[in-house]
Amino acid sequence: MDRERRHHNPDEPTPPTGRNGSPPREQTNTTEYEVLVIGGGTGNNVAAAAADAGLETALVEKGPLGGTCLNRGCNPSKMVIQAANAANNVRTAGRFHLDASLDGHDFAAVVDEMDGTLAEIAADMEARYREKEGLTLYKNEATFVGDRTVVVDGERVRGERVVVAAGSRPTVPPIDGLDTVAFLTSREALYLREQPDSLVVLGGGYIAVEMGYFFESMGTEVSIVEMRDSLVPREDPAVAETFTDIARERHEVYTGHRATAVEGDGETVTVHTEREDGEETTVSGEKLLVAVGRRPNTDTLGVEEAGIDTDDRGFVETDEFLGTSAENVWALGDIAGNHMFKHSGDYETDRLVQTVVEDDPAPVDYTAMPHTIFTEPQIAGVGATEADLEAEGREYVVGRQSIPETPMGRAKKLDHGFVKVLAGPDGELLGCHILGHEASVLVHEVLVAMRSGDGTVEDVAGVIHAHPTLNKAVEYAFQELR
Repeated sequence: MDRERRHHNPDEPTPPTGRNGSPPREQTNTTEYEVLVIGGGTGNNVAAAAADAGLETALVEKGPLGGTCLNRGCNPSKMVIQAANAANNVRTAGRFHLDASLDGHDFAAVVDEMDGTLAEIAADMEARYREKEGLTLYKNEATFVGDRTVVVDGERVRGERVVVAAGSRPTVPPIDGLDTVAFLTSREALYLREQPDSLVVLGGGYIAVEMGYFFESMGTEVSIVEMRDSLVPREDPAVAETFTDIARERHEVYTGHRATAVEGDGETVTVHTEREDGEETTVSGEKLLVAVGRRPNTDTLGVEEAGIDTDDRGFVETDEFLGTSAENVWALGDIAGNHMFKHSGDYETDRLVQTVVEDDPAPVDYTAMPHTIFTEPQIAGVGATEADLEAEGREYVVGRQSIPETPMGRAKKLDHGFVKVLAGPDGELLGCHILGHEASVLVHEVLVAMRSGDGTVEDVAGVIHAHPTLNKAVEYAFQELR
């Protein structure tokens, strides 16, 4: 809520404008807070905790509260992907001797429902924060101008303690001609109301394959161009190779192809690619989606003005307490780049509430940090991949179980999937990688074992698993290593 605040010049009255989305104005005084949070995504929870603790708090966010996850990332993508899953369930109903057909769909309605649901959540969050005692919301962009000091709407705002949580944005690569065509990033693609007949996707990471899966399932012809030799190349090699084979059944997949140029005529976008052997190819579609990664927003914040160091990729460098090179400045979430997942940001938020708000410093411990990809089949993983262990020259053993060959896999008539466990010769659990139906759920018992138990194969293999659940695939893979 708007309230009287402390200024460097106590004789000047508190300006009546410049906060909560009011028009820009000139301001030479500096408004001070005990806690200043820059970024209303995951960081909004730090601001709320600070205000609830009685600390004078400012939260700066130019867009809707909730950040990328709620408005431009994991929430909207997972909502529309449910429509894709439902469409595919209808298409495969015949396998269960059911007479069903998919006669059509309302693409715009799928997006409208998602947009309306999430927009309401963001609006409700903003309304609550405007009324929260001890919290002032600035609805504009912040730029550092000095030590723990930013300018917002021409107003200087300073925090005794500052949390930088300004997130990331899609990377736009320097490809010849890309700036001459109307391309999409994930942000625009998620909110298309008119479904394209064909789509070219640049990139083969999790955003690219999730969006490719959604559009293809809804009836768009999808082509994916990835410069690495497989899709999802950061996954365990067995997962990446198998998933790439599955994707080739759905899409035109061009792995090992580097995009060299883009051109368009207003109706079609054409991507020119080249392989290492010199082979050149062109890939065309009605729309182009650029999904080659994300970059931190440090360049728009002017963090160097505050003495905040970044690495060679632009991410804020942090220590074990998420502290930065600047005194009393911390960073969390995508902008710090420790792990660019919402769940890691939530974990970092908990740590910083303890450190910044409760003044009880809490170090981060990223042990057993999972990741998931919501295609069908899903992908989930935690810990080292087989490629990691080979690069380290570390001795290991492998346990593996096919998901379709389990009782529930047969009942569901699943075509693909496996659980792969990596362990040391002494039974130390090093990693687990799952490709298959509900992989995002199956991985969680492994996370508990790696983080809360002794971190051994027996922590999972010795658990009585309900039969005949999909989790039996996890049990069987672990029991193979006993």
